[in-house]
Amino acid sequence: MTVRNRRARFSVNAAFAVQGLCFASLVTRVPQVQDAHRLSDGALALVLLLVPVIAGVGSVVAGSLFARFGSGPVLRVAQPGVCAAMTLVGLTGGNLLPLYVAVALFGVSVGAVDAGMNAQAVSAERRYGMSLLTGFYAVWSVAGILGGLWVALANKLDLGLLPGFAVPAALGAIISLATGPRLFRKDEEGTGPSAEQLKAAAKHVPWRPVLIVGIAMGVFYLADSVVSSYSAKFLEDELGASDFAAPLGYVAYQIAMVASRAAADLGVRRYGGALVVRLGGIVGLAGMIGVVAAPNAAAAIAAFAVAGLGLSVVAPVAFSAAGQVDPTGLGVAVARLNVFNYVGFVLGAAIAGALAPAGMRPVFLVPALLVVVVIALANGFAPRPVDTGAAARGGAGPATAPASPEADPGPSRTGVPPGA
Repeated sequence: MTVRNRRARFSVNAAFAVQGLCFASLVTRVPQVQDAHRLSDGALALVLLLVPVIAGVGSVVAGSLFARFGSGPVLRVAQPGVCAAMTLVGLTGGNLLPLYVAVALFGVSVGAVDAGMNAQAVSAERRYGMSLLTGFYAVWSVAGILGGLWVALANKLDLGLLPGFAVPAALGAIISLATGPRLFRKDEEGTGPSAEQLKAAAKHVPWRPVLIVGIAMGVFYLADSVVSSYSAKFLEDELGASDFAAPLGYVAYQIAMVASRAAADLGVRRYGGALVVRLGGIVGLAGMIGVVAAPNAAAAIAAFAVAGLGLSVVAPVAFSAAGQVDPTGLGVAVARLNVFNYVGFVLGAAIAGALAPAGMRPVFLVPALLVVVVIALANGFAPRPVDTGAAARGGAGPATAPASPEADPGPSRTGVPPGA
Protein backbone atom coordinates (compact mmCIF):
# COMPACT_ATOMS: atom_id res chain seq x y z
CA MET A 1 0.00 0.00 0.00
CA THR A 2 1.17 3.51 -0.80
CA VAL A 3 2.09 6.06 1.83
CA ARG A 4 -0.87 8.13 0.67
CA ASN A 5 -3.32 5.28 1.32
CA ARG A 6 -1.84 4.57 4.74
CA ARG A 7 -2.13 8.21 5.78
CA ALA A 8 -5.71 8.44 4.57
CA ARG A 9 -6.61 5.20 6.34
CA PHE A 10 -5.13 6.56 9.57
CA SER A 11 -7.25 9.70 9.17
CA VAL A 12 -10.40 7.62 8.65
CA ASN A 13 -9.59 5.71 11.85
CA ALA A 14 -9.17 9.06 13.59
CA ALA A 15 -12.61 10.19 12.39
CA PHE A 16 -14.22 7.03 13.79
CA ALA A 17 -12.35 7.50 17.07
CA VAL A 18 -13.47 11.10 17.52
CA GLN A 19 -17.07 10.15 16.77
CA GLY A 20 -17.02 7.30 19.29
CA LEU A 21 -15.38 9.47 21.95
CA CYS A 22 -17.85 12.34 21.58
CA PHE A 23 -20.94 10.14 21.39
CA ALA A 24 -20.01 8.21 24.54
CA SER A 25 -18.99 11.34 26.42
CA LEU A 26 -22.44 12.83 25.83
CA VAL A 27 -24.81 9.87 26.26
CA THR A 28 -23.20 8.62 29.47
CA ARG A 29 -23.80 12.02 31.06
CA VAL A 30 -27.51 12.11 30.38
CA PRO A 31 -28.43 12.14 34.12
CA GLN A 32 -26.25 15.19 34.71
CA VAL A 33 -27.73 16.96 31.67
CA GLN A 34 -31.22 16.24 32.98
CA ASP A 35 -30.38 17.57 36.44
CA ALA A 36 -28.60 20.67 35.16
CA HIS A 37 -31.54 21.68 33.00
CA ARG A 38 -34.22 20.44 35.42
CA LEU A 39 -35.78 18.34 32.68
CA SER A 40 -38.73 16.08 33.34
CA ASP A 41 -38.48 12.56 31.97
CA GLY A 42 -40.80 13.59 29.14
CA ALA A 43 -38.68 16.61 28.22
CA LEU A 44 -35.55 14.48 28.35
CA ALA A 45 -37.17 11.97 26.01
CA LEU A 46 -37.91 14.77 23.54
CA VAL A 47 -34.30 15.93 23.66
CA LEU A 48 -33.03 12.39 23.05
CA LEU A 49 -35.53 11.87 20.22
CA LEU A 50 -34.39 15.06 18.50
CA VAL A 51 -30.90 13.66 17.95
CA PRO A 52 -31.68 10.75 15.59
CA VAL A 53 -34.46 12.63 13.79
CA ILE A 54 -32.31 15.67 13.01
CA ALA A 55 -29.28 13.48 12.37
CA GLY A 56 -31.22 11.72 9.64
CA VAL A 57 -31.64 15.09 7.95
CA GLY A 58 -27.94 15.87 8.40
CA SER A 59 -26.98 12.54 6.89
CA VAL A 60 -29.14 13.09 3.79
CA VAL A 61 -27.88 16.66 3.31
CA ALA A 62 -24.28 15.51 3.66
CA GLY A 63 -24.83 12.76 1.11
CA SER A 64 -26.14 15.31 -1.39
CA LEU A 65 -22.91 17.31 -1.00
CA PHE A 66 -20.57 14.38 -1.64
CA ALA A 67 -21.02 14.41 -5.42
CA ARG A 68 -19.86 18.02 -5.61
CA PHE A 69 -17.23 18.25 -2.87
CA GLY A 70 -16.45 14.69 -1.83
CA SER A 71 -16.99 13.24 1.64
CA GLY A 72 -13.66 14.51 3.00
CA PRO A 73 -14.45 18.26 3.07
CA VAL A 74 -17.92 17.59 4.49
CA LEU A 75 -16.43 15.45 7.24
CA ARG A 76 -13.77 18.06 8.02
CA VAL A 77 -16.49 20.66 8.64
CA ALA A 78 -19.04 18.42 10.39
CA GLN A 79 -16.76 16.69 12.88
CA PRO A 80 -15.53 19.88 14.61
CA GLY A 81 -19.23 20.80 14.60
CA VAL A 82 -19.95 17.74 16.76
CA CYS A 83 -17.24 18.83 19.20
CA ALA A 84 -18.55 22.40 19.31
CA ALA A 85 -22.15 21.29 19.80
CA MET A 86 -21.21 19.01 22.67
CA THR A 87 -19.46 21.92 24.38
CA LEU A 88 -22.51 24.12 23.83
CA VAL A 89 -24.66 21.57 25.68
CA GLY A 90 -22.47 22.29 28.71
CA LEU A 91 -22.83 26.05 28.23
CA THR A 92 -26.60 26.25 28.02
CA GLY A 93 -27.17 26.32 31.79
CA GLY A 94 -30.81 25.92 32.74
CA ASN A 95 -32.21 27.48 29.55
CA LEU A 96 -34.17 25.08 27.38
CA LEU A 97 -34.12 26.95 24.07
CA PRO A 98 -30.28 27.09 23.88
CA LEU A 99 -30.23 23.42 24.88
CA TYR A 100 -32.52 22.47 22.00
CA VAL A 101 -30.40 24.53 19.60
CA ALA A 102 -27.22 22.81 20.82
CA VAL A 103 -28.84 19.38 20.54
CA ALA A 104 -30.07 20.18 17.03
CA LEU A 105 -26.56 21.24 16.01
CA PHE A 106 -25.19 18.05 17.55
CA GLY A 107 -27.74 15.95 15.67
CA VAL A 108 -27.18 17.44 12.24
CA SER A 109 -23.40 17.29 12.71
CA VAL A 110 -23.50 13.68 13.91
CA GLY A 111 -25.59 12.70 10.89
CA ALA A 112 -23.17 14.37 8.49
CA VAL A 113 -20.18 12.75 10.21
CA ASP A 114 -21.81 9.32 10.09
CA ALA A 115 -22.36 9.65 6.35
CA GLY A 116 -18.88 11.09 5.73
CA MET A 117 -16.86 8.62 7.74
CA ASN A 118 -18.72 5.65 6.23
CA ALA A 119 -18.07 6.98 2.73
CA GLN A 120 -14.39 7.40 3.59
CA ALA A 121 -14.29 3.87 5.03
CA VAL A 122 -15.72 2.43 1.82
CA SER A 123 -13.09 4.35 -0.17
CA ALA A 124 -10.36 2.85 2.02
CA GLU A 125 -11.73 -0.66 1.41
CA ARG A 126 -11.82 -0.07 -2.33
CA ARG A 127 -8.25 1.21 -2.50
CA TYR A 128 -6.89 -1.55 -0.25
CA GLY A 129 -8.94 -4.25 -1.94
CA MET A 130 -9.95 -5.94 1.32
CA SER A 131 -12.45 -5.65 4.16
CA LEU A 132 -11.54 -2.89 6.62
CA LEU A 133 -14.87 -1.72 8.03
CA THR A 134 -14.84 -4.02 11.03
CA GLY A 135 -11.55 -2.48 12.11
CA PHE A 136 -12.90 1.05 11.77
CA TYR A 137 -15.90 0.23 13.94
CA ALA A 138 -13.64 -1.45 16.49
CA VAL A 139 -11.79 1.86 16.77
CA TRP A 140 -15.15 3.60 17.31
CA SER A 141 -16.03 1.21 20.13
CA VAL A 142 -12.66 1.49 21.84
CA ALA A 143 -12.92 5.28 21.75
CA GLY A 144 -16.44 4.97 23.15
CA ILE A 145 -15.09 2.91 26.04
CA LEU A 146 -12.54 5.63 26.74
CA GLY A 147 -15.29 8.26 26.59
CA GLY A 148 -17.35 6.36 29.14
CA LEU A 149 -14.35 5.98 31.44
CA TRP A 150 -13.65 9.71 31.14
CA VAL A 151 -17.21 10.50 32.21
CA ALA A 152 -16.86 8.17 35.19
CA LEU A 153 -13.73 10.08 36.22
CA ALA A 154 -15.37 13.46 35.56
CA ASN A 155 -18.30 12.48 37.75
CA LYS A 156 -15.93 11.24 40.45
CA LEU A 157 -14.14 14.60 40.40
CA ASP A 158 -17.51 16.37 40.41
CA LEU A 159 -16.72 18.26 37.21
CA GLY A 160 -19.51 20.38 35.80
CA LEU A 161 -21.03 19.77 32.38
CA LEU A 162 -18.84 22.33 30.63
CA PRO A 163 -15.41 21.00 31.66
CA GLY A 164 -16.70 17.43 31.39
CA PHE A 165 -17.67 18.00 27.76
CA ALA A 166 -14.92 20.46 26.87
CA VAL A 167 -12.03 18.05 27.48
CA PRO A 168 -13.13 15.29 25.04
CA ALA A 169 -14.47 17.94 22.65
CA ALA A 170 -11.14 19.76 22.56
CA LEU A 171 -9.24 16.51 22.10
CA GLY A 172 -11.61 15.47 19.34
CA ALA A 173 -11.39 18.81 17.56
CA ILE A 174 -7.58 18.77 17.65
CA ILE A 175 -7.45 15.25 16.23
CA SER A 176 -10.02 16.07 13.58
CA LEU A 177 -8.33 19.26 12.44
CA ALA A 178 -4.91 17.59 12.40
CA THR A 179 -5.92 14.48 10.45
CA GLY A 180 -8.72 15.88 8.27
CA PRO A 181 -6.48 17.21 5.47
CA ARG A 182 -5.22 13.65 4.83
CA LEU A 183 -8.65 12.12 4.21
CA PHE A 184 -9.35 10.77 0.72
CA ARG A 185 -9.96 13.51 -1.81
CA LYS A 186 -12.96 13.51 -4.12
CA ASP A 187 -10.91 12.26 -7.07
CA GLU A 188 -9.66 9.36 -4.93
CA GLU A 189 -13.08 8.18 -3.81
CA GLY A 190 -14.22 6.77 -7.16
CA THR A 191 -17.61 6.91 -8.75
CA GLY A 192 -20.62 5.09 -7.38
CA PRO A 193 -23.42 3.50 -9.41
CA SER A 194 -25.70 5.82 -11.33
CA ALA A 195 -29.35 6.38 -10.48
CA GLU A 196 -30.31 4.38 -13.57
CA GLN A 197 -28.17 1.44 -12.45
CA LEU A 198 -29.68 1.47 -8.96
CA LYS A 199 -33.22 1.66 -10.32
CA ALA A 200 -32.64 -1.30 -12.63
CA ALA A 201 -30.85 -3.27 -9.93
CA ALA A 202 -33.62 -2.73 -7.38
CA LYS A 203 -35.97 -4.86 -9.46
CA HIS A 204 -33.73 -7.90 -8.94
CA VAL A 205 -33.24 -7.63 -5.18
CA PRO A 206 -36.06 -9.37 -3.27
CA TRP A 207 -37.60 -7.49 -0.36
CA ARG A 208 -38.66 -10.46 1.79
CA PRO A 209 -35.20 -11.68 2.96
CA VAL A 210 -34.09 -8.09 3.56
CA LEU A 211 -37.26 -7.43 5.55
CA ILE A 212 -36.67 -10.47 7.77
CA VAL A 213 -33.13 -9.54 8.78
CA GLY A 214 -34.08 -5.86 8.79
CA ILE A 215 -36.74 -6.36 11.45
CA ALA A 216 -34.23 -8.26 13.59
CA MET A 217 -31.62 -5.54 13.08
CA GLY A 218 -34.19 -2.87 13.93
CA VAL A 219 -34.83 -4.64 17.24
CA PHE A 220 -31.10 -4.65 17.93
CA TYR A 221 -30.79 -0.92 17.29
CA LEU A 222 -33.89 -0.26 19.37
CA ALA A 223 -32.25 -2.06 22.30
CA ASP A 224 -28.90 -0.42 21.54
CA SER A 225 -30.42 3.07 21.59
CA VAL A 226 -32.05 2.41 24.96
CA VAL A 227 -28.79 1.11 26.44
CA SER A 228 -26.83 4.05 25.02
CA SER A 229 -29.20 6.76 26.20
CA TYR A 230 -30.62 5.33 29.43
CA SER A 231 -28.09 2.91 30.96
CA ALA A 232 -26.44 5.61 33.08
CA LYS A 233 -29.82 7.01 34.17
CA PHE A 234 -31.06 3.52 35.04
CA LEU A 235 -28.03 2.78 37.20
CA GLU A 236 -28.18 6.14 38.95
CA ASP A 237 -31.93 6.67 39.39
CA GLU A 238 -33.23 3.13 39.75
CA LEU A 239 -30.33 1.36 41.46
CA GLY A 240 -28.71 4.20 43.37
CA ALA A 241 -25.33 3.93 41.65
CA SER A 242 -22.79 6.65 42.28
CA ASP A 243 -21.94 9.19 39.59
CA PHE A 244 -18.70 7.29 39.07
CA ALA A 245 -20.41 3.91 38.52
CA ALA A 246 -23.32 5.13 36.37
CA PRO A 247 -21.37 5.32 33.05
CA LEU A 248 -19.83 1.87 33.58
CA GLY A 249 -22.91 0.05 32.26
CA TYR A 250 -22.29 1.56 28.82
CA VAL A 251 -18.56 0.86 29.13
CA ALA A 252 -19.19 -2.81 29.98
CA TYR A 253 -21.67 -3.06 27.09
CA GLN A 254 -19.13 -1.70 24.61
CA ILE A 255 -16.25 -3.83 25.88
CA ALA A 256 -18.39 -6.96 25.45
CA MET A 257 -19.39 -5.88 21.95
CA VAL A 258 -15.77 -5.47 20.88
CA ALA A 259 -14.88 -8.90 22.27
CA SER A 260 -17.89 -10.58 20.67
CA ARG A 261 -17.42 -9.06 17.24
CA ALA A 262 -13.77 -10.06 17.26
CA ALA A 263 -14.85 -13.70 17.34
CA ALA A 264 -18.15 -13.49 15.44
CA ASP A 265 -16.62 -13.88 11.97
CA LEU A 266 -15.00 -17.16 12.99
CA GLY A 267 -18.33 -18.41 14.33
CA VAL A 268 -20.19 -17.49 11.14
CA ARG A 269 -17.60 -19.22 8.94
CA ARG A 270 -17.75 -22.41 11.02
CA TYR A 271 -21.41 -22.63 12.07
CA GLY A 272 -23.31 -20.24 9.81
CA GLY A 273 -25.01 -16.92 10.44
CA ALA A 274 -28.33 -18.36 11.57
CA LEU A 275 -26.87 -20.29 14.51
CA VAL A 276 -24.62 -17.40 15.55
CA VAL A 277 -27.56 -14.96 15.58
CA ARG A 278 -29.83 -17.43 17.40
CA LEU A 279 -27.26 -18.00 20.13
CA GLY A 280 -26.47 -14.28 20.24
CA GLY A 281 -30.16 -13.51 20.63
CA ILE A 282 -30.49 -15.98 23.51
CA VAL A 283 -27.48 -14.48 25.26
CA GLY A 284 -28.72 -10.96 24.57
CA LEU A 285 -32.17 -11.84 25.92
CA ALA A 286 -30.61 -13.19 29.11
CA GLY A 287 -28.58 -9.99 29.47
CA MET A 288 -31.55 -7.67 28.96
CA ILE A 289 -33.70 -9.65 31.39
CA GLY A 290 -30.78 -9.49 33.82
CA VAL A 291 -30.79 -5.71 33.51
CA VAL A 292 -34.52 -5.51 34.26
CA ALA A 293 -34.22 -7.85 37.26
CA ALA A 294 -30.90 -6.51 38.58
CA PRO A 295 -31.03 -5.95 42.35
CA ASN A 296 -28.05 -3.60 42.39
CA ALA A 297 -25.72 -1.63 40.15
CA ALA A 298 -22.98 -4.30 40.01
CA ALA A 299 -25.45 -6.90 38.76
CA ALA A 300 -26.85 -4.48 36.18
CA ILE A 301 -23.38 -3.61 34.85
CA ALA A 302 -22.63 -7.32 34.44
CA ALA A 303 -25.99 -7.80 32.71
CA PHE A 304 -25.25 -4.94 30.29
CA ALA A 305 -22.02 -6.76 29.37
CA VAL A 306 -23.94 -10.00 28.72
CA ALA A 307 -26.44 -8.11 26.56
CA GLY A 308 -23.65 -6.55 24.49
CA LEU A 309 -21.94 -9.91 24.12
CA GLY A 310 -25.01 -11.46 22.53
CA LEU A 311 -26.71 -8.64 20.62
CA SER A 312 -23.55 -7.34 18.96
CA VAL A 313 -23.56 -10.11 16.34
CA VAL A 314 -26.95 -9.14 14.87
CA ALA A 315 -25.94 -6.15 12.74
CA PRO A 316 -22.77 -7.49 11.07
CA VAL A 317 -24.39 -10.83 10.21
CA ALA A 318 -27.46 -8.96 8.91
CA PHE A 319 -25.33 -7.01 6.44
CA SER A 320 -23.61 -10.20 5.34
CA ALA A 321 -27.00 -11.83 4.76
CA ALA A 322 -28.18 -8.80 2.77
CA GLY A 323 -25.15 -9.09 0.54
CA GLN A 324 -26.07 -12.67 -0.29
CA VAL A 325 -29.47 -11.69 -1.72
CA ASP A 326 -28.16 -8.79 -3.80
CA PRO A 327 -27.19 -10.24 -7.19
CA THR A 328 -26.31 -6.81 -8.58
CA GLY A 329 -23.33 -6.03 -6.37
CA LEU A 330 -24.52 -2.42 -6.18
CA GLY A 331 -25.37 -2.40 -2.49
CA VAL A 332 -29.14 -2.14 -3.01
CA ALA A 333 -29.96 -4.63 -0.23
CA VAL A 334 -27.48 -2.98 2.15
CA ALA A 335 -29.04 0.44 1.49
CA ARG A 336 -32.48 -0.97 2.25
CA LEU A 337 -31.20 -2.59 5.42
CA ASN A 338 -29.75 0.69 6.66
CA VAL A 339 -33.28 2.08 6.94
CA PHE A 340 -33.95 -0.32 9.82
CA ASN A 341 -30.94 1.10 11.68
CA TYR A 342 -32.57 4.53 11.68
CA VAL A 343 -36.08 3.25 12.43
CA GLY A 344 -34.82 1.14 15.35
CA PHE A 345 -33.04 4.03 16.98
CA VAL A 346 -35.97 6.44 16.61
CA LEU A 347 -38.44 3.86 17.95
CA GLY A 348 -36.10 3.12 20.85
CA ALA A 349 -36.00 6.78 21.83
CA ALA A 350 -39.78 7.12 21.46
CA ILE A 351 -40.62 3.98 23.46
CA ALA A 352 -38.16 4.84 26.20
CA GLY A 353 -39.56 8.35 26.43
CA ALA A 354 -43.12 7.08 26.73
CA LEU A 355 -42.25 4.58 29.46
CA ALA A 356 -39.71 6.61 31.44
CA PRO A 357 -42.33 8.30 33.70
CA ALA A 358 -43.29 4.81 34.93
CA GLY A 359 -39.69 4.04 35.93
CA MET A 360 -36.55 2.79 34.30
CA ARG A 361 -37.23 -0.94 34.50
CA PRO A 362 -40.16 -0.78 32.02
CA VAL A 363 -37.86 1.15 29.67
CA PHE A 364 -35.60 -1.90 29.45
CA LEU A 365 -38.36 -4.50 29.67
CA VAL A 366 -39.80 -3.69 26.22
CA PRO A 367 -36.54 -4.13 24.28
CA ALA A 368 -35.83 -7.23 26.35
CA LEU A 369 -39.11 -8.80 25.23
CA LEU A 370 -38.55 -7.73 21.63
CA VAL A 371 -35.23 -9.61 21.51
CA VAL A 372 -37.39 -12.75 21.22
CA VAL A 373 -38.12 -11.52 17.67
CA VAL A 374 -34.41 -11.76 16.83
CA ILE A 375 -34.33 -15.39 17.98
CA ALA A 376 -37.48 -16.20 16.01
CA LEU A 377 -36.10 -14.67 12.80
CA ALA A 378 -32.62 -16.20 13.08
CA ASN A 379 -33.12 -18.57 10.14
CA GLY A 380 -33.39 -15.53 7.90
CA PHE A 381 -29.70 -14.85 8.49
CA ALA A 382 -28.84 -17.79 6.25
CA PRO A 383 -30.77 -16.79 3.10
CA ARG A 384 -30.66 -18.60 -0.21
CA PRO A 385 -28.38 -16.58 -2.52
CA VAL A 386 -30.14 -14.92 -5.45
CA ASP A 387 -29.12 -15.93 -8.98
CA THR A 388 -26.44 -13.51 -10.13
CA GLY A 389 -27.56 -13.97 -13.73
CA ALA A 390 -30.78 -12.13 -13.01
CA ALA A 391 -29.00 -8.84 -12.59
CA ALA A 392 -27.06 -9.28 -15.77
CA ARG A 393 -30.25 -10.02 -17.70
CA GLY A 394 -31.80 -6.94 -16.16
CA GLY A 395 -29.04 -4.70 -17.41
CA ALA A 396 -27.56 -3.64 -14.07
CA GLY A 397 -23.94 -2.75 -14.53
CA PRO A 398 -21.02 -3.76 -12.34
CA ALA A 399 -20.48 -1.98 -9.10
CA THR A 400 -17.68 0.51 -8.98
CA ALA A 401 -18.28 1.30 -5.33
CA PRO A 402 -19.93 -1.72 -3.75
CA ALA A 403 -21.07 -1.57 -0.18
CA SER A 404 -19.23 -4.07 1.95
CA PRO A 405 -21.59 -6.85 3.00
CA GLU A 406 -19.67 -7.20 6.24
CA ALA A 407 -20.19 -3.57 7.09
CA ASP A 408 -21.80 -2.90 10.43
CA PRO A 409 -22.83 0.72 10.98
CA GLY A 410 -22.66 0.19 14.79
CA PRO A 411 -21.71 3.76 15.57
CA SER A 412 -24.20 5.09 13.00
CA ARG A 413 -26.86 5.51 15.61
CA THR A 414 -28.72 7.71 13.16
CA GLY A 415 -28.65 5.55 10.07
CA VAL A 416 -27.23 6.48 6.68
CA PRO A 417 -29.17 8.01 3.81
CA PRO A 418 -31.85 5.57 2.64
CA GLY A 419 -31.02 3.94 -0.65
CA ALA A 420 -33.06 2.07 -3.18
